[in-house]
Amino acid sequence: MVDITHKINTLREATAIAIVRTSNEDTIKALQENRVPKGNVFEMARAAGLLGVKKTPELLPDCHPLPIEYTGIEYEINGLEIQISVKVKTIYKTGVEVEAMHGASIVALTMYDMLKPIDKNVEIGTIKLQNKKGGKSSYKIDAEGLTAKVIVCSDTISKGKGEDKAGKAIVSKLEALGIKSERIIIPDEPEEIRSALNSADADILIFTGGTGVGPRDVTPETIEPMLDLKLKGVEEQMRNYGQQRMPYAMLSRSVAGIKDGKVVLALPGSTKGAAECMDAIFPHVLHVFKVIEGKRHD
Repeated sequence: MVDITHKINTLREATAIAIVRTSNEDTIKALQENRVPKGNVFEMARAAGLLGVKKTPELLPDCHPLPIEYTGIEYEINGLEIQISVKVKTIYKTGVEVEAMHGASIVALTMYDMLKPIDKNVEIGTIKLQNKKGGKSSYKIDAEGLTAKVIVCSDTISKGKGEDKAGKAIVSKLEALGIKSERIIIPDEPEEIRSALNSADADILIFTGGTGVGPRDVTPETIEPMLDLKLKGVEEQMRNYGQQRMPYAMLSRSVAGIKDGKVVLALPGSTKGAAECMDAIFPHVLHVFKVIEGKRHD
């Protein structure tokens, strides 16, 4: 299966439809009046559809098991056709469109099986996804024109005694979003950090390193007093995301805020920690620029 461990949970919804076509009005009347010999077609098919949604990953090898938190099945009769609508919801890392389509197909097949004794010409028509929301397509972020500066805070790396991997990982993730970035390396000195923050001319400033609890970890206490506004929800998201992946994340003191209209972030100095923080908040954190721009025009 595709690796989705880096994704975040969001509310996902999908609705699929299927069409069952009968050949005469007598079949429709038998349905409406509950006179089909095999039983109540609508209720039996609904029960089958619920099971179909739940069992999707058991039958489709590449589908992830996920918590189904709502399934709604509705019918609409149009002439000799019955339209089946299946809506599925979950709060998870991946969507439920396949579950909705599988549920609709099972409902349709159950109806076919129950109606065939009284109508030899019943057929299943269109099965398709009607709509979905909650994934990437619902939270599109335009990063066009944004620039970033990545500031690596490390005594060891600034002295040429170590290799910067975290900064490069951040730059790579920014470039994947279409954000042009520049990387600089400074020592873990408050004066250097303040200078880098005051002189930076990019939209996004990302510091990496110095967010732990060691004696030389001074990035958070240096940056925080300089911020115009703290983005506490962003900080919470980074820590929560990291804590779900390794227990030591609770010791991180990652920072997020705004200064002079710029987004300022302070991320861990470990490559994995920095990459996970980026996955936790990007690209959604970029929505802040739309909010800031809106306030400027109010």
